[in-house]
Amino acid sequence: MIKVFLKKKISTRISEGHLWIYQNEIGDIVGTEAERGALADVFSSNGSFVGRGYYNPLSQIPVRILSNQQEAIDEAFFLKKIKAALAYRLQLGFTENFRLVNSESDGLPGLIIDKFNDYFVLQFQTLGIDVRRAEIIQALNTLFSPKGIYECNDIPQRSLEGLPQVKGFLSAPFDTKITIREEGLQLYIDLENGLKTGYFLDNQHNRRLIAPLVHGADVLDVFCYTGAFSLMAARHGAKSVLGIDYAADAIRLARENAQQNGYAESCTFDTKNAFDLLKTWAKEKKQFDVLILDPPVLLHAKANLEKALGAYKEINLRAMQLLKPGGFLVTTCATHLVTEEAFATVLKEAARDAKCKLKTVSCQTQSADHPVVWHMPNTQYLKFWIIQVN
Repeated sequence: MIKVFLKKKISTRISEGHLWIYQNEIGDIVGTEAERGALADVFSSNGSFVGRGYYNPLSQIPVRILSNQQEAIDEAFFLKKIKAALAYRLQLGFTENFRLVNSESDGLPGLIIDKFNDYFVLQFQTLGIDVRRAEIIQALNTLFSPKGIYECNDIPQRSLEGLPQVKGFLSAPFDTKITIREEGLQLYIDLENGLKTGYFLDNQHNRRLIAPLVHGADVLDVFCYTGAFSLMAARHGAKSVLGIDYAADAIRLARENAQQNGYAESCTFDTKNAFDLLKTWAKEKKQFDVLILDPPVLLHAKANLEKALGAYKEINLRAMQLLKPGGFLVTTCATHLVTEEAFATVLKEAARDAKCKLKTVSCQTQSADHPVVWHMPNTQYLKFWIIQVN
């Protein structure tokens, strides 16, 4: 077992329960097993035990804490942690489709598990979790006896850990195009070819909030992906819904979803570049009653913050220009690198340039199956705002 000793002067966030140990916080490392992915016990400079985690010297975060006890990190450990995560979701009313494990939020940094009916999609974002995949998969099989397990590890975070980007089955192969239910809708999702783990579960509660806005409305859904917001608008009485996205595969699935739910006439979808289209239509003075703006993450590193903020301002400015007076903007930002204050500033600046006034209808974060834990601020990443634009 590796022993990691922290420097004397470190951030109080560690004593408050933060699970990351940065390189510049580490003093001495003792042990003959200091290979990548090995378990490590972390101690303060005076020798008191801090926690047990895993070690990767190639990472900017060499140690991530798994437990504040000196316990075995084995199948029984992962089974215990996943059971606790499941109990929390069940208590909150999640039953079919939800994020079962949300990395640091559930005390398992680097691990994502999304549940879609009887199918599970996993992401092993860090080396320390990746080398323990067998124990995690066995724990899932013990707890659920799933119909299928798939890994979507084609994510950029893995390259920072020295890991390859891979996708594939972790169970017997199955048809990765499955159907899920959300708020009375039957939705196709593609676990293999979709973004993230195939579907955006973090907005599932927020999608309900558009219901009172859309009855009889002309709705534009920008970055619509496979049409979840679009179909929710149609289900709640929108007169017309147009969804646009750059991904042709997503648009094909959105059309299938509209067809199978009986909204093929009121919901149409097109493959377009959202940035170009918003700018063009703003110049043409097209108008909508409700505009939904749910872009993919535009920022992956702090070094690109200003550029990303400019992009968020651009699309929100154009969206405001496309709304009828008194129309509603539904807008999101899905990265913890942009704070709520920074996003609010972006919206204020966009409103100033669009010469309009804003009234907050709702201000939310991610659904509760993506828990926000106070000792790790980065677990709160989604900003979801509904704003009336005058």
